[in-house]
Amino acid sequence: MSDRVALVTGASKGIGREVARQLAAEGFTVLATARDASRGEAAASELDGDVRFVRLDVTDQDTVRAAAAYVEETFGRLDLLVNNAGITGIARGQRKELDDLTVEDLREVLETNFVGVFAVTQAMLPLLRKASGRVVNLTSALATFGRVVQDGVQRPDLLPYVTAKSAMNMASVVYAAALKDAGVSVHSVSPGYVATDMNNFAGTKTVEEGARVIVGVATTGELPERALLVEAGTLPW
Repeated sequence: MSDRVALVTGASKGIGREVARQLAAEGFTVLATARDASRGEAAASELDGDVRFVRLDVTDQDTVRAAAAYVEETFGRLDLLVNNAGITGIARGQRKELDDLTVEDLREVLETNFVGVFAVTQAMLPLLRKASGRVVNLTSALATFGRVVQDGVQRPDLLPYVTAKSAMNMASVVYAAALKDAGVSVHSVSPGYVATDMNNFAGTKTVEEGARVIVGVATTGELPERALLVEAGTLPW
């Protein structure tokens, strides 16, 4: 077992799976979580290093609490939390007009991309404090006011997604300020436009490239405080 323990949400595929792989290669014991047990177990078994599947659905508080209890009982601390699990709320290959968006569309995305991040982070806080750990929240440049004001919104049906990520960005800043004295650092990081099933594999970066950005933030000693981090540095909020 490594002396560093990381938990990655949504680790059965895409960026999350690759982040788990790269962290294991860096020597972490990686808790690769997913809501689908069969897919999560398969992904963990295929990765080299100390990678263990833990069932966790960020929208199911019982699984969140159970995952935190497992970490407490098995390791007694958590060095790194990567909040990767997320959805766009848009079916693959489909688009919606603004007028077709519903309250249910918004609620589903907020529950996963914002409330879920809050739920997992809150549950892991005592464990992160014990380790003076780090939280890395995956975000998007699409969720910055600077980008939207300058370039406009090309996809109005991304309103739930960018709204949820913007809320998570604010939460990251609040957490970072509140946890600084406990030695816990919290960062929002955008891996860039990565080809995954969330964008019908239209992204211009590979999952390996995107995950490398996240793992770099997760393992770098000193980072800018309360900043949106990207591969090239930082972006305006």
